[in-house]
Amino acid sequence: MEWSFQSAEELSAALRAGEVSSVELTEEVIARIERDDKAINAVCVPDFDRARGAAREADAARGRGEDGALLGIPVTVKESYNVAGLPTTWGVPEQRDFVPQEDAVQVSRLKAAGAVVLGKTNVPIMLGDLQSYNEIYGTTNNPWDLGRTPGGSSGGSAAALAAGFGALSIGSDIGGSLRTPAHFCGVYAHKPTYGLVPTRGHVPPPAPALPSDRDLSVVGPMARTARDLALLLDVMAGPDPLTLGVGYDLALPAARHERLGDFRVLILEEHPLIPTGSAVRAAVNKVADTLVAAGARVERHSPLLPDLTEAATLYTELLLATLAAGFPEDRYELMRTFAAAVGPDDRSLDAARLRGAAFSYRDWIAANDRREVHRHGWRQLFAEFDVVVTPITPTPAFPHDHNPNFVERRLDIDGAAYPFGDQLVWAGLVTMPGLPATVIPGGRSPEGLPVGVQLIGPMLEDRTPLRLAELLEQEIGGFVAPE
Repeated sequence: MEWSFQSAEELSAALRAGEVSSVELTEEVIARIERDDKAINAVCVPDFDRARGAAREADAARGRGEDGALLGIPVTVKESYNVAGLPTTWGVPEQRDFVPQEDAVQVSRLKAAGAVVLGKTNVPIMLGDLQSYNEIYGTTNNPWDLGRTPGGSSGGSAAALAAGFGALSIGSDIGGSLRTPAHFCGVYAHKPTYGLVPTRGHVPPPAPALPSDRDLSVVGPMARTARDLALLLDVMAGPDPLTLGVGYDLALPAARHERLGDFRVLILEEHPLIPTGSAVRAAVNKVADTLVAAGARVERHSPLLPDLTEAATLYTELLLATLAAGFPEDRYELMRTFAAAVGPDDRSLDAARLRGAAFSYRDWIAANDRREVHRHGWRQLFAEFDVVVTPITPTPAFPHDHNPNFVERRLDIDGAAYPFGDQLVWAGLVTMPGLPATVIPGGRSPEGLPVGVQLIGPMLEDRTPLRLAELLEQEIGGFVAPE
């Protein structure tokens, strides 16, 4: 039997039943990577010798009667996580020799749960693109079409999952970096509620791995089934013991409903700042039709929805304020010069990017106050609805575009060109207020490319969109391996 595309849940059952060993699973995946990854280039830092040792240890532990949530399951880790003894570069050539001596807290939790870490997956430089390529490790290709991107910045992880290179992976998200790759590669991802999952050790080199809460940014699980997402989130979630003591208690509320027909869902398929391509619209409507057929309450408009244009502008300003904090001094001063030249009546997202990059602390506080108004608006909306269904980006995976000038890049939406960066509005809608969102496969484009949909849930109610994802998977299907 071939095991590479089985879920973590299925593999755990097979391991417990003695149908397969962790060593056998690990060797099968390693052979698949060695055969297929030359074309995909997802696993940029293999760690096969230590993976084989971990698999032997997992089998020995099971032989002693031990068990664990992920005992013996082969997984990958995004390159941006510190793994002791392996390079952490974030794609920055000057950091190619940086090797941390301590695992990131999430890598430690994977290992404590018994996972077998196969290696690290590719990213864009400084995690700053919706593609995954850099000078150190090259370009990662989409397993569905090698001429297209798998997305970014967790593109290597999504491509690895789609190609059968491990049952699970962990990534991160500030601009859709978990969600866009899942959408592009036909897999599942969950962007947790902000602050739910600690990020220590997910830090650009050579910065020290200290507890921190970088604004907007989260880390989270990726998988090939909705149930595996929930399984991995349970492993990842809970406070950092360095800040709240040893051990942690995961006390998320249960999902609001257990039956598809009981959900109250708001469907959003159009954004005022960028059109939704026909393939993505079809996937959103497929989910809507499935919900209606199951008897769910489905609406397409609500006066409670926070203003989408203001949300996109605010997200853009906060994102650039966060990113610009790490800019070299000369680049930051250049951004300040550009921002000073922006007219007061310019409400474009390009203007918002420049203004945000030059934010003072006073500006940031004012923006954060506006964010709290949006959070309150979402609280009111989620008193009437359980989940909001939206696109993740306007299109399926697009062809590789390595133009270093983002302003010159264009996104083709049904034959018309739009600014490349404007596709972040759907991701930012969730990121700005810190809401959880689960990405599910929603179908295929006419070209056969995967198309995902995001299910947005209430703050700290991550189990609600995760449960809806599981129920929808039973109705419309889920991951399908690329041919």
